[in-house]
Amino acid sequence: MGGDEPMTAVLFDVPGPRARRRHRIIAVLTMLALLGIAAIIIWKLAAEDQFTAAQWEPFVTPALMRLLLEGLGWTMLISVMAIVPAVLVGTVLGVGKLSDHGWLRWPAWLVVEFFRAVPLLMLIIFFWSLQGFPIGALLPLVLGLTLYNGSVLAEVFRAGIQAVPHGQAEAAYALGMRKTQVMRIVLLPQAVRIMLPSIVSQCVVVLKDTSLGFYILAPGLTFAGRELWRTFNNYLAVAIVLMAIYIALNLILTWIATMLERRLSGSGAGSVRIVAGQVQTSNPN
Repeated sequence: MGGDEPMTAVLFDVPGPRARRRHRIIAVLTMLALLGIAAIIIWKLAAEDQFTAAQWEPFVTPALMRLLLEGLGWTMLISVMAIVPAVLVGTVLGVGKLSDHGWLRWPAWLVVEFFRAVPLLMLIIFFWSLQGFPIGALLPLVLGLTLYNGSVLAEVFRAGIQAVPHGQAEAAYALGMRKTQVMRIVLLPQAVRIMLPSIVSQCVVVLKDTSLGFYILAPGLTFAGRELWRTFNNYLAVAIVLMAIYIALNLILTWIATMLERRLSGSGAGSVRIVAGQVQTSNPN
């Protein structure tokens, strides 16, 4: 085999002229079929008056734009209210699952597995059905998001801590550190860099799952969208606008996560290691 011949030729025969021509025909027919389906969908939507100015006018009306902005503000607030305690719950449960004491490890395992298994929407509706909440549907939504995502993050923290080389913990124990000190000073700072992409990904999940508050009439983007499409009967326009807003928010979170990960991986900021029997803290400056 020559050096310039692709390695994939070992796995299958290189198509000849007739096969390449057949592949081009199939590709063209597939594209034409997809374009035809798209044309039918657009024609049907146009026949239902989904592209008229009246359907999109609400999104350039100041009062209705304020309604959407208020919904966006509630969505961001609920996300923060759920993410912060979810990270704390995940840290506690993740560390608890690694405990040497069975009376800590098994309850933490039970809580994590239970709330990971229960569908989030059912969890939110359950808290909402208890009634008696002083702030309406907001607290049930935040509680459901916190417990579900906290349980997921517990597994992220557990895996991140276990991914730190075992020699780091052994060296810390050899220096006379207690387990809580090893966890707080040595393992967690190093695990944060490993866990960061997964933590941010779960934050994106929390942001999207705030839309489930629609089922209990909790404030947010979907609730604001509900008011719009009930008034103007513009389901498609509202869906497209809300989808664009959620995509923009997720792209911003992804960009922030990329910047943080690049900064931490490039500078080693905040990392703690045991080197030659000494606790060393790396500093970007």
